[in-house]
Amino acid sequence: MKRTAFVVGMGLIGGSISLAIKRDQDIHLVGYDISAEQLHMAKALGVIDEAASSLEEGAQAADFIILAVPVSKTIELIEQLSTISLKQGVIVTDVGSTKQDIAAAADTHFSDNVCFIGGHPMAGSHKSGVEAAKAHLFENAFYLLAPGKNSEPRHIIALQNLLKGTKARFLQMEPQQHDKLAGTVSHFPHIIAASLVHQLKKLEKTDPEVAQLAAGGFRDITRIASASPVMWRDVLLHNKEEMLRLFAEWQIEMDSVKEMVERCDGKAIHAYFQEAKAFREELPQREKGAIPAFYDLFVDVPDHPGVISDVTRILANKEISITNIRILETREDIMGVLRLSFRSEEDRIYAQKELKRHMYETYTI
Repeated sequence: MKRTAFVVGMGLIGGSISLAIKRDQDIHLVGYDISAEQLHMAKALGVIDEAASSLEEGAQAADFIILAVPVSKTIELIEQLSTISLKQGVIVTDVGSTKQDIAAAADTHFSDNVCFIGGHPMAGSHKSGVEAAKAHLFENAFYLLAPGKNSEPRHIIALQNLLKGTKARFLQMEPQQHDKLAGTVSHFPHIIAASLVHQLKKLEKTDPEVAQLAAGGFRDITRIASASPVMWRDVLLHNKEEMLRLFAEWQIEMDSVKEMVERCDGKAIHAYFQEAKAFREELPQREKGAIPAFYDLFVDVPDHPGVISDVTRILANKEISITNIRILETREDIMGVLRLSFRSEEDRIYAQKELKRHMYETYTI
């Protein structure tokens, strides 16, 4: 008899996990979502085998339950699941970006016959909805697991086997450590990105031209500000203590830089940027991190008709798929730049090689 996995939340993450499981496991996949439209689309796209009409209907027969919803909703669902008659030994996991509050809720509400293992696949996309789900979304990304009080090694192995189709890199850690590390590399950068956008918005009221100047690099460094407000509201509220610690450290850091500028201390400013540059360049480049990765390639192009079609033709002839293409207009020293986005690092490397072979100047950032 086939095992059953029940996925709650048919968005980008829930849909992508479902597709990854389906491509690797002989398992019956049941989905549920409060949006009838998303649920119907998931069934129509083959993301799930069956649509449950309620949380209870889907949960009762499940061997695995995956909660792919925002953090606050996950905590609500844990409480609801604790009132449902679940299978003995069912494994419940989630995909939330914070772990301490969720782990505490699981410890409080689940009985000993339920095994809860917190999960956090550290990859995503600027797109949303089940229609954007991809089986390869988590390939080479870190998938953090935070075992609960009833978790035994056999439970963790069972969950990793279920999720091995994600081709993610599993890593175990305590909920507290997870929230500390994720706060630094993921949560706080979202605050900074949103703050920069707010600063621009205020300036635009008196200097409307600034929005035009922000079309290039500014959009790149603030792209994570376009992520789901609901998701990031929950993340900040459920990682409050870590956020407050990071705010304090950030204030000290900014005060230090401000003092360098006030003193016109060019040597210190240079050293500050030099040290940051050196450390950043040593960070892993080909691994997916906490912030969604984009495999972009920049191509210098002359300003004449047909150049874009020539670039796309070269890639099409080699069956290299482009997920996005954009013309950057803010460079002053060359005529134009194309930014090409690819699905994987391998596609980007292949594209760069082919374009160089046709005498195009390319580079990555």
